[in-house]
Amino acid sequence: MDRLQSMRVFAKVVEQGGFARAGAALSMSNAVVTRHVAELESHLGTRLLNRTTRKVSLTETGQAYLERLQPILRAVEDADAIASSASQRASGTLRLYAHQSFGQQQLASLLPAYSMAHPDVTLEAFLSERTVDLVEEGFDVGIFSGLQKFDASLIARKLCSSEIMLCASPAYLEQRGVPAIPEDVAQHDCLNFDFDQLRSHWTIEGPDGLMSVPIHSKLVSNNGTLLRECTLAGMGISINASYAVRDDLTSGRLVRLLPGYPMGQLSIALVYPSRRLLSAKVRSFIDFMAARFPHPESDPWADNAYGGTLITITPE
Repeated sequence: MDRLQSMRVFAKVVEQGGFARAGAALSMSNAVVTRHVAELESHLGTRLLNRTTRKVSLTETGQAYLERLQPILRAVEDADAIASSASQRASGTLRLYAHQSFGQQQLASLLPAYSMAHPDVTLEAFLSERTVDLVEEGFDVGIFSGLQKFDASLIARKLCSSEIMLCASPAYLEQRGVPAIPEDVAQHDCLNFDFDQLRSHWTIEGPDGLMSVPIHSKLVSNNGTLLRECTLAGMGISINASYAVRDDLTSGRLVRLLPGYPMGQLSIALVYPSRRLLSAKVRSFIDFMAARFPHPESDPWADNAYGGTLITITPE
């Protein structure tokens, strides 16, 4: 008796609602399907299915057995898929989605390295501020940032965190002054993301807990790159993720403000439709990103990860 195969056949009979349909799905004769289920019942010493001329239904024992059996079968399929993909060379077209700000700031260094390691993979990278439906729109994998939402049925693997910080250009600060405490931000021009919760107030952590600081939005946009460019041009103070302004801060093009008042962190996650039966190209990209971001709870763009020190200004 091939016990694992008999388990698979039994689960397929339940899924298909009958022996004949299960046989068609498995490319087996009705007699072979019947034999597998009979051998499994004989091995267990109990009846799993009630059979009539019209339908097949689970017994109480069969229901309990199936509930415990399904995770085992999924785990076996996952193990087979991992072993299979590990032995295959990644190839084909990998369709990748990324949040626009993260994609523009980080993928230009990540994708060439991945492509060099996997030359048979063709990359299609789609960047957008819009949250896409990976399954509906045919993406293999996505990189989601912060407030973006995705279907709970998808698999999410956290890559890292990215600190949220306030920044302005030296020219703007020379003209308008440097905020010393969170309340001072209310006197400045602010460049803001198009989220309802950010339009009129920014949440900043003070010594007594979270503070809701009223702001004046000089510019509102759904595009992080535009906000960054306008910040560099001296238009005002903006909220930024550390991954987006790393080079600007170390070079001095931007200055971090109120470093003693945290504004929280964004979570960067790799999202894909299923753990089951992953293709070699998808598995290779997941493994590549996991190796590039080995510490999911840390911020790789933080001050001590720069190879340089963030430039900040302390008000006089």
